[in-house]
Parts: sequence; structure tokens; C-alpha cells
Amino acid sequence: MSAQLEQIQKAIAPLRAQIINHKVYGAIKEIEDLKIFMQYHIYAVWDFMSLLKSLQQNLTCTSVPWFPTGSADTRYLINEIVAGEESDVDSYGVRKSHFELYLDAMLQCGADTTSIEKFIATLKETGNFNTAFQLAEVPTAAREFVDFTFQVINSNKSHLQSAVFTFGREDLIPGMFISIVNDIHQNFPESISIFKYYLERHIEVDGDHHSHLALEMTAKLCGDDEQSWKEAQEQTIASLQQRIQLWDGAYNDIMAKVNVAVG
Repeated sequence: MSAQLEQIQKAIAPLRAQIINHKVYGAIKEIEDLKIFMQYHIYAVWDFMSLLKSLQQNLTCTSVPWFPTGSADTRYLINEIVAGEESDVDSYGVRKSHFELYLDAMLQCGADTTSIEKFIATLKETGNFNTAFQLAEVPTAAREFVDFTFQVINSNKSHLQSAVFTFGREDLIPGMFISIVNDIHQNFPESISIFKYYLERHIEVDGDHHSHLALEMTAKLCGDDEQSWKEAQEQTIASLQQRIQLWDGAYNDIMAKVNVAVG
């Protein structure tokens, strides 16, 4: 691993620790709590796909007529990641994107998908994020998270998109959360088997093979340019701060439900 990649990892270590040890995981005691968490997390899963596709558009030729674009190495890296994220398999071997798999998990456990479905439908129809956020009543923390991601996307800087994709999204699911989900699964196997599969698949594919590909891609895009590495680090830190705020939003909603139940 390059010295620059190691420097970013060192700089973001405290923020990663905050995310991995976030209090939201400890607040998830039952399936109702998990539903609230999923209703926030789905926005991160969706805009992750948008970030990924922006990289593919910048690093490969997605228009006709076709021309060789950029480095064949980065074309290979991003195309392999896209294939895995956009057309993986569910537990039955049916091809689905990770977003569609997550939606299936939400529907199985009874989580409310109204907001994310309304958001996507409105955005597809109008192309206006503010309208989509308002009509879908997207939680503030989720809205700010998506806004940040699209600032990175709209920068049109591949090295920033790649850095946020690589360091801001991969390998952030703590073992404690997996244990909590496994415990809930024992009591409600018919309700969260898809979500359990999603997490296991995420760890297997995203957290291992794809993370290595993404690190290599980021290193190639930043190259020997000191300014690019500096910008990449700054945006990565900002993306992790956004993740913490997203988890804060989920935690506050879970605790509000708990307080209402107690009251």
C-alpha cells in the first residue's frame, strides 16, 4: 500500500472508530429499532450506487460512438465493481443490485419503504432533489447525507469520487452489529433473513475484494499529485462526518420511539 493511502487511513482512523462504535448499534434491541435504522440506511445504499455510476461515467466510455477512455486499468477496476454492485445475486441466485436487495430486506421485515420509493419516483420524474426530499419527507440527516454525496459527484473530480467511495463506504459495519442482527434473526428468522444475507454479502464482496480494487483505483487516480491526495483526504474526512450524522439521526429516532413507549 502506498504511503499516501496509509496517510489517509491514519487521518480517518478516529472517525472510523466513532462510526464502528456508534451508539446507534447498541440502541437496536428489537426488530422495530432495526426498521428505523434501515429507513435511514437505505439512502446511503442508494446514493452509493449513484457515486459508483458517476465513477463509471468518468472513467469509462458510456456513450456512442465508443472511444478508449482513460487507463485500461481503472476501466477494469470500476467495471468489475459496478458488475458486482449493480447485478449481484440474492440468496436464491436471482440477479439484483445491492439497493434492490436492501429494499427486499426492508419489505420482508416490515420497514416503511414509502419515503425512499416516493423520493426516487419524484426525482426520476422531476430531476429536482429539493422537490423529491420535500414530497418524500426525507429525514434531515438522510437529506444532508445525500446532498454531500452529490456535491462530490457534481465536482466531476474522479479522484474525489473514488476516495469517498473507497474510504467513506467500505468496511464500516462493526462485528457488534452483525451479532445484534444474528440475535434478532434467531427470534424472527422469517423477517430479517434477507437483511442478514445482505450484510454477509456486503462483508464478503464489498469489504474484501471490492475494497482492494477501490484502493488501487484511488491510488491510480491520485497518482503522484500532492494536491489530489490532499483533496481526497479532506473529502474522505467530510464523508465520514456525514456518516456519523446519519447514524445520529437514526439513533435519535430510535430513542424517540423508546421514550414514547416508556411514557
